[in-house]
Amino acid sequence: MLAVGVSVAASVLVTRRVLTRQAAIARRRIGKPLGEIALDADRRWRAKLPGEPIELLVVGDSIAAGLGAERPKDVLGARLAKGIAAFLQRPVQLRTVAVVGAQSVDLAGQLERLPEGYRADAAVIIVGGNDVTHRTPVLTAAAQLEVAVRALRSAGTAVVVGTCPDLGALRPVPQPLRSLGAQASRQLAHAQAAAARRAGARVVSLRRAVGPMFIAHPEDMFSLDRFHPSALGYRRTADALVPEIVAALADGSVSGEAPRR
Repeated sequence: MLAVGVSVAASVLVTRRVLTRQAAIARRRIGKPLGEIALDADRRWRAKLPGEPIELLVVGDSIAAGLGAERPKDVLGARLAKGIAAFLQRPVQLRTVAVVGAQSVDLAGQLERLPEGYRADAAVIIVGGNDVTHRTPVLTAAAQLEVAVRALRSAGTAVVVGTCPDLGALRPVPQPLRSLGAQASRQLAHAQAAAARRAGARVVSLRRAVGPMFIAHPEDMFSLDRFHPSALGYRRTADALVPEIVAALADGSVSGEAPRR
């Protein structure tokens, strides 16, 4: 029995060493060719449309911030704003508080930095990839997301959560680390979906909605670093989110009044 225990312990140690080496390989392959600051796309989109603007808030990590887009109009928030404006024929004022590298624990701080009295009509939250890479416990990350959703919903904001993307689509990450990342991201996405729904948000599974496209066409869907979406990747991601945002706004009966700033 002692020999079996020693064997298992040795196996675990070897596995950890292998995964640590592979994580270092992945970091070297990906690097930071895009820097750590996404383009600023915060403005009024489709300003010539009639009516008061719909206030759209984007919260979360580097995908929410739009890192990888080479033009402001291709940033995820801009894609969302243009899509909502096309659906509702109203201008959309975009405000982004998402930060590159953010984890679920950072969501509360992002909301706290909003101006006093500010209320968005709709908010989109995308987070989770960094929780996986930092090995945040699934239930902890999901609970932190739930707190953020409840804070927004209590202010009367319609919320849509895009759950953790499939990290198995990241080709620069070697096996078996990529498979473990895929499993961990699926587990987190499942917990996020349950937590977000409990708090009153609509949910879009990014793994199901756009994951297959990233796997099948990585050269088109990923940006230079092969980690963050390209302009096309953000377009497809926005296409999956916009209908749910519009539905969430309809549920909340968006008024024609300008949001408080």
